[in-house]
Amino acid sequence: MENLPIVAIVGRPNVGKSALFNRITGRRRAIVTNEPGITRDRIYGEAEWMGKVFDVADTGGVAGGENEEIPSRIVEQANVAIEQAAEIILVVDGRTELTASDFELAQLLRRTGKPLALAVNKIDSAAWIARAEEFYKLGISRLFPVSAEHGLGVDDLLDAVTSALVAPSEAAQPDRGDEINVAIIGRPNVGKSTLLNWLAQAERAIVSEIPGTTRDAVDTLVEQDGVRYRLVDTAGIRRKGKTLLIAEKLSVVMSRRHIRLCDVAILLLDAVEGVTALDATIGGYAHESGKSVIVAFNKWDQIQDRRAVKQTLLDDAARKLKYLEYASRLFLSAKSGWGTAKVFPEVQEVMAARRKRIPTAELNRFLHTLDLKGGTSPAHRKPKIYYMTQAAASPPSFVLFTDKVRRLHFSYERFLVNQLRKQFGFKGTPIHLKLRPHR
Repeated sequence: MENLPIVAIVGRPNVGKSALFNRITGRRRAIVTNEPGITRDRIYGEAEWMGKVFDVADTGGVAGGENEEIPSRIVEQANVAIEQAAEIILVVDGRTELTASDFELAQLLRRTGKPLALAVNKIDSAAWIARAEEFYKLGISRLFPVSAEHGLGVDDLLDAVTSALVAPSEAAQPDRGDEINVAIIGRPNVGKSTLLNWLAQAERAIVSEIPGTTRDAVDTLVEQDGVRYRLVDTAGIRRKGKTLLIAEKLSVVMSRRHIRLCDVAILLLDAVEGVTALDATIGGYAHESGKSVIVAFNKWDQIQDRRAVKQTLLDDAARKLKYLEYASRLFLSAKSGWGTAKVFPEVQEVMAARRKRIPTAELNRFLHTLDLKGGTSPAHRKPKIYYMTQAAASPPSFVLFTDKVRRLHFSYERFLVNQLRKQFGFKGTPIHLKLRPHR
């Protein structure tokens, strides 16, 4: 993360940590439902209060006496956030009785010696404020009755928490520069979290053999050779009929949202299982959103006859992912790191193509040398193209001024797009064509 002070939000499951996180950051970044245990990894978001900028860390619910794999990994992620934090907010449910876990967690946080505030959540009426005073039993003097859902009392909490933080003018602010937003997308259990951890060289996301471990999208900032990448590990996208819990449905919604927000999507496939119909559907989400795409075959270390399998996978991808013919193909192992060194250079190359702009004069020289009788569509469907210009980048969009405004026949559009790629590159990015009448 960047060199901003971190405020960590900690507490038992289902006390309203993610709601408070969203309230402070001003964005619906974390998933909020009535189901306990939604947040698992630590989620970061930037906030500003009274001129002071800081990062907020939302953590998974911490409860005592749990030794199963996922709960124990949640505790590990929460501990990292606590260690990084300049300030800690312990959230408790003001409408329930104090529990042994509350006392245990409060004692653990006091031992850190870090500034600690107690947010007694779900206090949304005056009748509940007196009840909040019972939570002084936890031994934390800075107590604030709040309602994360309605925003009540949050301003007083932020005044106290940020009082010791320095304003931006007093601290060296990080140079944000130009970030490339990269979303790692795919089916559950194909290795997305493992790849994020390897690329970030840190345990940013919980990795488990249990499908669907990631629910919230986990993002981290990585700098490589002077280029800044914001990597987002999205939840595995299932078919609609397979998502039963509200948390899973919201995870899919958030994953699709992060696809829309990214610049480059790494579509991670399982090289052992091959290309599936669900892989094609997920790739279609990125393509329809106009995102640059890299198709990465993971678990390559488990393949024996690599030469034969590689050709089979490439042929399979060409058939099932035909609309992603422009996408790069990588073979890697997120677990061992084999082939991952190619990821950042590939992302940078694809991003450069995505941002490329072609001067109008150069485009029209290309147009005049192009055999416009090419393509396979019927002749009467071919419009007369007078000239063309690039209207936008990211993704590259071109306007064709023609004798009539109508949609191009798909085969003729494909012909023009292929000729543009042949002449100018545009590796890994979709190309959009629009028609305008010539006047």
